[in-house]
Amino acid sequence: MADFNQYTRWEHQMHDIKLPRWDDLPKFDLYMDQVTALINAVLGPLGVDTMTPAMINNYVKHKVILAPVKKKYQTMQLADILMISLLKPMFQTETVRSGIDQITAGDYPKQAYDNFIGRLEDRLHHLGESQTQPAAENLNEKLMQVAVDAVVARLQSEKLLTLIKRPLQKVEKTK
Repeated sequence: MADFNQYTRWEHQMHDIKLPRWDDLPKFDLYMDQVTALINAVLGPLGVDTMTPAMINNYVKHKVILAPVKKKYQTMQLADILMISLLKPMFQTETVRSGIDQITAGDYPKQAYDNFIGRLEDRLHHLGESQTQPAAENLNEKLMQVAVDAVVARLQSEKLLTLIKRPLQKVEKTK
């Protein structure tokens, strides 16, 4: 019962999560150490894996995000890194990039990012409540809805697994 209460407290903590919209991201270019500090500060309360410089360099190398200009990252790259950080545990990075490209083909990157973050926050703020989502009007909206649901389901399952884990009892062998 204590574990269930702890999970319920976690759900309530998720109700207070505030993720940055496009206009909340820095308007000036950031160096790698500033990028990782920002990404980890934003996503830390969600329990998402820490972003490292090596991971970001790998995304650049594989053209998942645009290369920095004079070793500085801009708002578009920050938004991409945030979305990749949220989605990479469920999808290959190339799949995430393809999804971002698909959604931004019909929306401006700012609008697409803000829509994704807004939907994610809305789902987190209503954890534990029965919720019906509005029907998607097109494939891009459906893709975003499914991606948000995947992120939330992953966060919930990871929290539940950490609470449920118990040391395995050793089975004594009888002769």
